Amino acid sequence: MDEITFHDFRGANEERVPQPLCASDELAERGNAVVFDVLHFRQPARGFALRFDGKVVAYLNRCLHVPTEMDWREGEFLDGDREFIICSVHGASYDTPTGHCVGGPCGRGRLTVIEVDEVDGQVRWYPSRDTRPAFADGD
Repeated sequence: MDEITFHDFRGANEERVPQPLCASDELAERGNAVVFDVLHFRQPARGFALRFDGKVVAYLNRCLHVPTEMDWREGEFLDGDREFIICSVHGASYDTPTGHCVGGPCGRGRLTVIEVDEVDGQVRWYPSRDTRPAFADGD
């Protein structure tokens, strides 16, 4: 089955402007994540991006079990073996490359993916219909 990309779901007139996130070298392999502010369904939320097996992945920082932020401390999401994303509240665990629940009270769901890429040493994230940039001072 072919993988469906986020581009397949956007309207023909919707412009998705990449948002700068960080320098590529700020994301160490299986290290701490860069956490960033977003609006998810127009409500303040946070996303996070980390490097796993050479690829940058990003998700909404919200556990499927209870909609709470998952990091142990800011930017710390991975278990002791640096294999899985673990929710610090109830121990739900997620496959790092895909965001799928692999154990604990998260059911069969998947973390909300935030599309990212790397261009010229910079990591960028792409807004979606539901997850948009957060702007200061009510912009």
